[in-house]
Amino acid sequence: MVQRDALQAGPESGRKHGGAPRWPWLVYLVGAMVCLLCSTLSHLLACHSHKLNLFFWRLDYAGISLMIVTSFFPPIYYVFLCHPLWRLVYLSSIATLGVFTVLTLLTPAFSSAQFRPFRAALFLAMGFSGVVPAAHALWLNWDEPHCLLTSVYELAMTCFYAAGAGFYVSRVPERWKPGAFDIAGHSHQIFHVLVIAGALAHYAASLVLLDWRDRTPCLPSI
Repeated sequence: MVQRDALQAGPESGRKHGGAPRWPWLVYLVGAMVCLLCSTLSHLLACHSHKLNLFFWRLDYAGISLMIVTSFFPPIYYVFLCHPLWRLVYLSSIATLGVFTVLTLLTPAFSSAQFRPFRAALFLAMGFSGVVPAAHALWLNWDEPHCLLTSVYELAMTCFYAAGAGFYVSRVPERWKPGAFDIAGHSHQIFHVLVIAGALAHYAASLVLLDWRDRTPCLPSI
């Protein structure tokens, strides 16, 4: 019900009724769509030539980084809406880490297979950098049911992403039976399914927070 109400509100409704800004939520949606678009293009065109292979896989890594960074915008913006300093600190920190990650992954040397665990570690580091703002948010809003519900969604998202990274690095199950999973069921497909599941969990969390901020604006300072 909370998610449906937030969806029905929409960007225009929020502005008309003085609700929370919609742009952080839209930033995440755009980031997720760009990430999936980059992934689609990479899997479709990377086999064209060695040169394009390197280019598109780097594009894929950049898309993943973009999705991780933009996923921080809705929760941090809405939870810390009444704390602009902390909002700026956390969003600036993740944006800086994201730029560093993209620049690192665009370096040709890090595109090779031997750096596969390193790439996964970078993505996980970006994701788990949200532990500090999440703990801070819970401390500030421990008595808010919306924030507690959001924590459940975000925990589910973390589990999906961590499991996806585990499959990505370990190459299970194809390493157990080479050739049996060449068409379906290999680790990269499982990785993508888990990433989409994590993105949907985060989408649901963002809608809960958006609905909460529409109903609970900041109190004017005395």
